[in-house]
Amino acid sequence: YQMNHDENPEKIVNCPTCRKPVVWSPDNPWRPFCCERCKLIDLGEWFEERHRIPDQGPPEEDPH
Repeated sequence: YQMNHDENPEKIVNCPTCRKPVVWSPDNPWRPFCCERCKLIDLGEWFEERHRIPDQGPPEEDPH
């Protein structure tokens, strides 16, 4: 955490796309991203299936 001028703690996270430090705050509409561009890049990677969440379910049975 970093302290601002009012001595309130600010949580700093790294943008998942560009790794730039970003203040985690309701004032940042793109959080955890630093900007709309980085948010859209990440969305595109999910859309192109570059990111995947592994399936934890049982293996599907072969219908044959």
